[in-house]
Amino acid sequence: MTDVLVTATKRVRNARELAVAITTIPRVGLEATGASDAGQAASQFAGVLVTNLGPGRNKLLLRGLSDGAHTGRTRSTVATYLDEIPVNYNAPDPDLRLVDVERLEVARGPQGALFGAGSLSGVYRIVTRKPDLVDFSAEVRATGAITRGGAPSGAVEGHVNVPIEALNLGIRLSAYDEVQGGYLDDILQQRRNVDQTVRRGGRLMVAFEPNDTWSATLTVAGQHLRSRDTHYTAPGMGLKRAVRIREPHVNDIELATATIKGSWGWGDLVSSTGVVQHRYGSIFDATATKDLYTRTGVTSAYSERTRTRMLVQDLYVTSRGAGPLEWLAGIYGSYTAVESPTEYSVQLPRVPLIPVYGDDRRDRIRELAAYGEGSYRLTPDVTLALGARVFAVHTRTLSDVDSENFAPRSLDRSVDFRGVSPKISMTWAISPGNMAYAVASEGYRSGGINSGGAVPLAEKRSTFRPDRLINLEAGLKLEGLSRALSMNSSVFYDLWNNIQTDQYRPSGVPYTINAGDARVLGMETEIAARAGGFTAQINGRVSTVRISDANSDFTARVVNALPGAPAFSGGALLSYEQALIGDWTLRLVGQFTYVGPSRVTFDASQPKTGGFVRTKLSAEVFGALAGRPVGLQVYALNPLDSFSDTFAFGNPFNPGLVRQITPQRPVTVGITLSAAI
Repeated sequence: MTDVLVTATKRVRNARELAVAITTIPRVGLEATGASDAGQAASQFAGVLVTNLGPGRNKLLLRGLSDGAHTGRTRSTVATYLDEIPVNYNAPDPDLRLVDVERLEVARGPQGALFGAGSLSGVYRIVTRKPDLVDFSAEVRATGAITRGGAPSGAVEGHVNVPIEALNLGIRLSAYDEVQGGYLDDILQQRRNVDQTVRRGGRLMVAFEPNDTWSATLTVAGQHLRSRDTHYTAPGMGLKRAVRIREPHVNDIELATATIKGSWGWGDLVSSTGVVQHRYGSIFDATATKDLYTRTGVTSAYSERTRTRMLVQDLYVTSRGAGPLEWLAGIYGSYTAVESPTEYSVQLPRVPLIPVYGDDRRDRIRELAAYGEGSYRLTPDVTLALGARVFAVHTRTLSDVDSENFAPRSLDRSVDFRGVSPKISMTWAISPGNMAYAVASEGYRSGGINSGGAVPLAEKRSTFRPDRLINLEAGLKLEGLSRALSMNSSVFYDLWNNIQTDQYRPSGVPYTINAGDARVLGMETEIAARAGGFTAQINGRVSTVRISDANSDFTARVVNALPGAPAFSGGALLSYEQALIGDWTLRLVGQFTYVGPSRVTFDASQPKTGGFVRTKLSAEVFGALAGRPVGLQVYALNPLDSFSDTFAFGNPFNPGLVRQITPQRPVTVGITLSAAI
């Protein structure tokens, strides 16, 4: 087992020496398991869960620290990064396809001191492969799959790297095109395989290294994701559903980033500038609540469209050298503009949609911060580190609501949030490869304003307060048997006050409220062992939650748990490699993930979801033809064809009328071919 260097703490460090519960999946691990996005890679991380509302609509959860299964006005609890730049604000996970990726890094626990708001439960970071300034390379991968009772799926992806040594330049282009075949049939609309998803995108990177001191990398990337329909149905209907209108979803993201690095004998400088545009939207069948808005029409639709534009600048300097003192200091600034108009429309026979309600909402968020961290080696084996982030967040919300049956209204309000997010940690190097650590850290999110609904919310629901999470954690990172066995384990106790959660009014319109406080006691463990050609990786998380000071204005029956966060989840990855003739190798892989039952919301009257196992089996032969690497992988998803409910939610306008479930994709068999060019 080799050491993995990570940058999730803004320094290049061995993951096994950090006072952070951090896990990485290197490129070879992603390719061996065929993981193409966060949901497929989650089984290899302890405490990582992904909701299953549908591609481009899901939410990442770390350690079971969930504020709810829905996305809305609250900032994400997990900060999603592409290299040095955050790509998500309050949207569902963009579901970036993991093409030409060097590794994934997940740092669990609040990272507010270094990464600020939005990292309340941790950081999920995609580290791309950088341009090679010396060697040309190219690769292509093609996948085809068939699903029982569903439409076929397929994907093509690849990259090309072109060095221009005379100019000290390297250019790397990656691209992909994927179709996920649908498997649900709508009996009302008489359409088959309605839930097809298309995902395509690309990334262009240019690296320039004029000398040994300076380097610059420019990245331009984008992804288009569109699902033709939602992925839920009702109990007893099997893989059929009955929805009056189509419910498509789109999630598009474009970004441009520039990273400049300088290195001297005493320190390193990193400056990252990024522009991100994230557009996503959904349409729902809202006929069940039509009478709240109008008496006309036969069917009705609710559409939500959001465009988020972020400008981010992060600059920090770190010390170098082998002395007892190490330090990091940085400044951060961002400007986020969110435009999120919503519209409720009705339909008459042979007449276009007629709008009867609309909320034209705009948010402007400015964030400024200064942060730093210093560590001092008290003894050869013990190191103490202190860090903090001083921040100020200003949010202005403007909204214009117009409704057929109610008087129009406008809103223009601002809120400010300032504070300090501290961190303290201590590490003890027990012996080479073995260490213990203790850390206290904090995460935070600023408050905000509610605007939607034909009828305004009561005054005490018109705003939501900031929330904070204090994390107390102790962990062990151990190795043995000549590094053939390793274990990472941590125990954490979290105090989460004024939990922000995105919920829905009876009319289906979203709003945000503070649900109450939570005390979370948990443990997570990752164990890896290797013997001969066998490798086993096992992970698990167990936690208990106590809710206190529940907001009685929210619901009369608050569940004593966090929504979408089971008391137990775990996974296992078993692999075997056997040398064949010549340079050829056989690799067998089995992946298993268990997600326990949990409530979808804080409301105890809502149904439970979860209690299912995900399975993937694969066999791969790889080697070289004419001196170039090639591979062939055959895999089976859900080989036992389980129908387990993975997510008990789909449409906010009828959950009280019809129970909603999201079944697993039926048994799917596929083949992947890869070849270097």
